[in-house]
Amino acid sequence: MTINSDATKTQFLVLLTGATGYIGGRLVPVLEQMGCQIRCLARRPEYLKPRVAPGTEVVEGNVLDMSSLRAAMDGVDTAYYLVHSMGSSGAFEEEDRVAARNFGAAAKKSGVQRIIYLGGLCSEDTDLSPHLRSRREVGDILRSSGVPVIEFRTSIVIGSGSLSFELIRSLVERLPVMITPRWVSVHAQPIAVNDLLEYLIQALHLPGDGNSILEIGGRDVVSYGGLMQEYARQRGLKRIMIPVPVLTPGLSSLWLGLVTPVFARIGRKLIDSVRHSSVVQDTSAKEVFNIVPVGVCDAISDALKNEDLDFAQSRWSDALSSAGRGRQWGESDSAPA
Repeated sequence: MTINSDATKTQFLVLLTGATGYIGGRLVPVLEQMGCQIRCLARRPEYLKPRVAPGTEVVEGNVLDMSSLRAAMDGVDTAYYLVHSMGSSGAFEEEDRVAARNFGAAAKKSGVQRIIYLGGLCSEDTDLSPHLRSRREVGDILRSSGVPVIEFRTSIVIGSGSLSFELIRSLVERLPVMITPRWVSVHAQPIAVNDLLEYLIQALHLPGDGNSILEIGGRDVVSYGGLMQEYARQRGLKRIMIPVPVLTPGLSSLWLGLVTPVFARIGRKLIDSVRHSSVVQDTSAKEVFNIVPVGVCDAISDALKNEDLDFAQSRWSDALSSAGRGRQWGESDSAPA
């Protein structure tokens, strides 16, 4: 990634959670390239240490363990909160609450100056899916700590290895003819992963010490069906999509599980979220950041360039073990990727 921000070497200490997740795994090398002092919180440091530069500190910790957070927060100026429980098999909403309360309280006690939180964008404020409702609640809890919070609400993320991109790739590559449920026509404002990273980086030097909620997306508004059609076009594939008005979220998740087994464990949560429109309504981020997001065509083109390599730089499933357990706190990212 080419760093477009005007940020110079950051002298203060940055704490990064979710460094083994998709967004966190991309953010670490960018921060390292900038010369930032970085401390990563990881439930299993032995897994993360080989993946970071020698100068990056990795400490053992878990956002559900307050004592480990106090040690990790020592001397930190800015903390990135990039954890969530999309892959959890338990009561994820309550875990979200406990984790956010612990993180906010530890940050306040340690004198952290800013929390940068990555949540989800949804155009509707009522009848939210449990996952999106929890994302909103986490932002509220972090703000209640008294530490200034910059909350980014983002639509689906397009990049090699992202959840949304892998879903689109799997469906289009495997199905010449698709019977598509209603959610495929829902509109979103996808953002390229490099643009999202640029927002996260520029937030380090955002002036002011208050709370901000910023909706961010790419240049284009498009449906999931439109994304599939653009992917097929760039791959030179002819695909037919036949929409049907039925297929409940439960049936849709089973459909995904049959066609793309990697999504089976998170299918229902994923469908519950993508059935909501995620289009930017508040455009104030354009006035705050020096960023011109790319459109869907360029985002998919860039993702394909990396997807054709043996391995993408990071993947949404990195935080899932080979044994197939759910994500563990401190290991995942919160982007609706």
